[in-house]
Amino acid sequence: MTAVILNLDKVGLTDEQFYILCQVNQNWNLERTAKGELVIMPPVGGESGQREADLITDLNLWNRQTQLGVVFSSSTIFSLPNGGDRSPDAAWIKNDRWNALTDKQKKGFPPICPDFVIELRSQSDALQSLQVKMQEYLNSGLSLGWLIDPQNNQVFIYRLNQAVEIVQLPAKLLGENILPGFVLNLSRF
Repeated sequence: MTAVILNLDKVGLTDEQFYILCQVNQNWNLERTAKGELVIMPPVGGESGQREADLITDLNLWNRQTQLGVVFSSSTIFSLPNGGDRSPDAAWIKNDRWNALTDKQKKGFPPICPDFVIELRSQSDALQSLQVKMQEYLNSGLSLGWLIDPQNNQVFIYRLNQAVEIVQLPAKLLGENILPGFVLNLSRF
């Protein structure tokens, strides 16, 4: 099963309407692209779910040690500054940026782009769609992002104002100056 994309160009959907749509359809994984398309995401299988949990765990363990920011799961939708409402598989935001949001903003779809995201390609994901999604994050201010593609044994590394770097799996990814000291060992992929 692949994602279903509905063109809502002529319909229009306000941020509040999108939020309500997601609340009344909690059994669906919904996103909205920067172009305003509604994306209905299929659930992932067991292997992808387990890998995603491992990625979030590794990120959260590092963050508990450093206490530099806040970690988010794939259930979190971010209302990106340059358009789109997206939910990465794992996300992290620096404390000062997160704390600058109001309580109301934190409780809804936070109007902020994470500093760091991980997208894990599952069997149902089209690579090109994930690459477009990563570009939406960059256009909204993402500092560092990893698109992990186990099907092709590759990781696409996205950095603000830089060309995409491709590394082969297995790999050790470094958090660079965004996540200082964070190392993600992808030998299990």
